[in-house]
Amino acid sequence: MNTDTEKTPATQQTIVNAASLSRIAPHASRIGVFICHCGINIAGTVDVAHAAEAIRGWRGVVYAGDYAYMCSDPGQALIRAAIAEHQLDGVVIAACSPSMHEATFRRTAEAAGLNPYRVEVANIREQCAWVHQDARDEATHKAVAIIASLVEKVRGDESLSPLSTRVTRRLLVIGGGIAGLTVALEVADAGYEVVLAERQAELGGRLRQIRQTYAGLEPLAAPLAARVDAVLHHPRITVLTQSEVRSASGYVGNFRVEVVTSGSAAASAAGSAETAEAVTTKVPGEADEGVTTRVFDVGALVVATGYDLLPLTWLGEYGGGRVPDVVDALEFEQLLAEGAAEGTLRRPSDGRVPQRVVFVQCAGSRDPQRGLPYCSKFCCLYTAKQALLYRRRVPDGQATVFYIDLRTAGRRYEEFLQQAMEEGQALYLRGKVAKVFRQGDKVMVWGADTLTGRTVEVAADLVVLATGAVPSPGAAELGRRLRATTDAVGFFNEAHPKLRPVESLTAGIYLAGAAQAPKDIAETVSQAGAAAAKVLSLFSRQELVQEPTVAAVDPELCAACGLCVRACPYEARQINERLRVAEVNPALCQGCGACVTACPNKACAVRNARPVQYLAMLDAALADV
Repeated sequence: MNTDTEKTPATQQTIVNAASLSRIAPHASRIGVFICHCGINIAGTVDVAHAAEAIRGWRGVVYAGDYAYMCSDPGQALIRAAIAEHQLDGVVIAACSPSMHEATFRRTAEAAGLNPYRVEVANIREQCAWVHQDARDEATHKAVAIIASLVEKVRGDESLSPLSTRVTRRLLVIGGGIAGLTVALEVADAGYEVVLAERQAELGGRLRQIRQTYAGLEPLAAPLAARVDAVLHHPRITVLTQSEVRSASGYVGNFRVEVVTSGSAAASAAGSAETAEAVTTKVPGEADEGVTTRVFDVGALVVATGYDLLPLTWLGEYGGGRVPDVVDALEFEQLLAEGAAEGTLRRPSDGRVPQRVVFVQCAGSRDPQRGLPYCSKFCCLYTAKQALLYRRRVPDGQATVFYIDLRTAGRRYEEFLQQAMEEGQALYLRGKVAKVFRQGDKVMVWGADTLTGRTVEVAADLVVLATGAVPSPGAAELGRRLRATTDAVGFFNEAHPKLRPVESLTAGIYLAGAAQAPKDIAETVSQAGAAAAKVLSLFSRQELVQEPTVAAVDPELCAACGLCVRACPYEARQINERLRVAEVNPALCQGCGACVTACPNKACAVRNARPVQYLAMLDAALADV
C-alpha cells in the first residue's frame, strides 16, 4: 500500500518540559486582596470589613481592601491603581464564581502590567455567603479561610503566556449526502479547500432514494443533481468516493487524517486540495483492484454520515424479512419510482396493483424493551406523504395508517397531514399492530383501535413499515477513530444540545444532519449551514490561542514509564525515546490532570495547579487566620 501526503507545512507542535516543577519556590511576594460586596449578595452575610482586616496579616499580603462592586468600572480602576501603587505581583479577587468574571479581572490586571495568570478568584458568594445566610460569624470565618487559600495559590502561580498554533485552512467533510454537499459548497465558495469523502460510489446520500419532499411534494431529483454537479466541478473541492477515514490525529486547526479509497474509485479532477498524485497499488490479500491511501492535513472536520433504517429482520412480528409484501419506507419509494412510467404502483411479490395498503408507524421506534427508545421525528410526515401519493397512483385504493401519536411540528406540516387525510382519504387508526403475517395472497394485519377499544383485522395487499432511523453503519467506529463520542445507539454527541448543537465534544469536529440524530431535509440543510459557519469562523483566524494552564513534565523526575501516556484521554503525551522522558503536546492537552494522578514519581504537574500549591491551600484553609 502506498501513502501520499499532502504538500502542506508540517504541523508544528510545542513540547512542554519544565525543570523542577514540584520544587519551584513561590513567585508572588507582594499580593493584593480585593473583596467584593456584590451589593448585599456577599456583604449581607459576610463581614467584608473584618475579612479584609484579617487577611492583611497573612504572609505576602501587602494590600487588602473592599468595594461594593469590584467588577464595575470604578472597582476595576481601584484594582489597577492598587497594582501600580503597591507594586503588586499577585492578586486575589474575593467575589463570585470564577466563571462569572475571572476573564474580566485578568484583563484588568493585565492592563496594569500584571501577568493575568497571577490573578485568582476566591468564590465567597456561591460557596460561602449564599449557603450560610443564617450564620454570619461562621460565614465570615469561612470566607477568610477561602481567601487565605487562594493567596497561597497565587504565591505559587507562574507568569504564563497564551499558547498559539497555526490553522490549516482546509476542511474534510465525511459523507456525501445533502448535509455534506451543503457544507462542502458553502466552505468552498468562501475560498477554502475542501475534501469530501463518501463511502458509496455516488454522491447524494438518502435523497437519491426519495422522489419528493413532504409538505410541498417538490421533486428532489433535479435540485439534488444540480448540487452534486456543483460539488463535482468546484475548483476547490476534491471528491473521494468509495472512501473512508482510517485514522485521525492532531487537534483543532491541525488534524492529520488518513483516507482510504477502495477499488477503482478515484478523486474528482476538479478539486485542487490534492497536491500530490495518489498511487493505487494491489494490497496482498485484498480482493478488489487495490487500495489508495491519502493523508490530508486539515483544520477541521464535519461529520455528515447520515442515517440508515432499522433492518426489517428486527421486526419479525411484523413480517419483516419473511413476507415479500412487507417493505420499509425507502423500498416503498422505490416502488413509486418503478411505477412512475405507467402511473401506478405494483407490489413486489407478484406485480399486482395493491388495492389496500397498511402503513405501520413507529415500527421498532418508541419501544425501549424491544426496539429503539426514541422517536425518529420524520416518520409521521413521510407516511402521510406516501399515503397521499399512493392514493394518487391508485385512486380506488384504500390507505390505512396505524399510529401511536401524530407528531407534525414544523411550518405547514400539520396542514399537510390534514391534506393526506382528506385528499388521500387515508384512514388513521390510533393503536399498535400486534402481528403481521401472510395468508394466501393477502397480508393480514392484526391490531387494536385504542380510541374505540376494538380489535382490528385488515386484509392488506401491501404493508409499509415506518421503521426507525438508526446511525449509519460504522458511525460508532468512526467516532472512536476521530475521538468524537457517540451515544449508546451510535449517533454523535453534540457539545451542548442548546448552546453548541453543531459542535462535537472534540474541538474542531462539527456535526451536520442525521449523523447527530434523526432530522428531515430542511433541518439537515439548516444544520449543515450552521456547521459551515463554524468552520468559516475557525478559518478566519491565522492562529488559535489556547490557555497555557496545561500539563508539564519535570525531566529530572520522569522515568519514562509511560503511565501518563496511557492515562491521557486526549492523546497529548508521548515518550521521547532518545531523551527517555515524557513530553506534552500543549495544543492537545486540556489540563485535566489525569497524568498527575497516574505518575508514580510526581514528575507531572499542571501549570499553576501544582500539588504543592494545593497542599499550601489546604494548610491555609485549616489555619486559624
